[in-house]
Amino acid sequence: MDDGNYFQRITDQQITNQQIVKNSFDYIIVGGGSMGSAAAYFLSKKGQKVLVLEQFDFIHDFGAHGGQSRLIRKAYFEHPNYVPLLLRAYENWATLESETQEKVYFETGILYFGEPDDALLNNIRLSAQLHDLKLEEWQLSDAKQRYPMFDGIPDDWESLFEPEAGFLLVEKCVRLYLKQAMQQGAILKAQEKVLSWSENTVQRTPFGEGVEVTTAKAQYTAKKVIFTAGAWTKPLLQDLNVPLTVTRQVLGWVRPQKWVDFTLGHFPCWGISDKENVLYYGMPILNEEDTSGALGLKLGRHLHGAAVYPDSVDRNINAADEASFRDCLEKYMPQANGDTLSIKTCLYTNTPDENFIIDKHPLSKNVILACGFSGHGFKFASVVGEILADLAMKGETEQPIEFLSLKRFF
Repeated sequence: MDDGNYFQRITDQQITNQQIVKNSFDYIIVGGGSMGSAAAYFLSKKGQKVLVLEQFDFIHDFGAHGGQSRLIRKAYFEHPNYVPLLLRAYENWATLESETQEKVYFETGILYFGEPDDALLNNIRLSAQLHDLKLEEWQLSDAKQRYPMFDGIPDDWESLFEPEAGFLLVEKCVRLYLKQAMQQGAILKAQEKVLSWSENTVQRTPFGEGVEVTTAKAQYTAKKVIFTAGAWTKPLLQDLNVPLTVTRQVLGWVRPQKWVDFTLGHFPCWGISDKENVLYYGMPILNEEDTSGALGLKLGRHLHGAAVYPDSVDRNINAADEASFRDCLEKYMPQANGDTLSIKTCLYTNTPDENFIIDKHPLSKNVILACGFSGHGFKFASVVGEILADLAMKGETEQPIEFLSLKRFF
């Protein structure tokens, strides 16, 4: 018997086992943006060993969460079934603020405008009625008197004001969730793109069956994997044939004629549903300490842009990009129709019905996915993270997500 070779084999096996344990986690989250950061926070808060894999840097402008701020509102015109999730999201955002002593939610109210019997305004009313939410019917003349910046709105239109609404500082929210997750023990790895994953082929894990995830740098194993990869979800889940379309969107920041009139504390968030069923929206000018990158009055158009592949998006800005929001200023807000200060692009990942997908993979029991947020998902990140933690740890959630299941497409 060659004792030297025997002990060398034992030593090699111990080193291999140590590496397996080092690269093994309870849960792997693929994508460290809006939903992934929140899921990492909730799982690590429950004492789970979590790995977050991000193909770019943490906090970036290539996906959906860039652009400084996002609206949050309760009287949800997209579908009244979202309202219970929104109420929980509000609670969870307040918890994040309490735990970090940082402010991420600003309640400015949202002022809506539209033609008489406008579908969007009627859906806002419906959500408010069904869920007993605060919603104020304003005379248009009163709205214009209080906010003369909207002097271009036609005199025969209607206006609504939702007081319990405002905006979230998006990059700050993601940053705080990631920071909290790290402090709770989560491991974050940037610049590490996932190349492949497989289930039920894992031979060397501390917990038996699970999922193996391969990146350009390493292999990792976990009990379960959660995909929150945004625009990159479809290529990662090709076997599922998820019906997702990625579109290029534009956000603009402008310099109004009278800066102070449009600043936080003087100006609300707003939405304008115009005759062509286009929703324009915007937020007040933020204080300098709250800004991230762009400066000025922010606005955008909630209408699907050109379909793109996420790895080959043209992020060069052209005249049509500026025209996409300039039309709103010219028609409805001429006092804000000043110089352009910044234009940025982001990505929508759209489902056919524009509702989210939050579900367990029907073919892979150890895989969970959250995708297809269709340009209106960020405000839900605080509750989606909690839902994903529930699905991963318990296989179910108390939150009402049945209408967001995959089965509606198959």
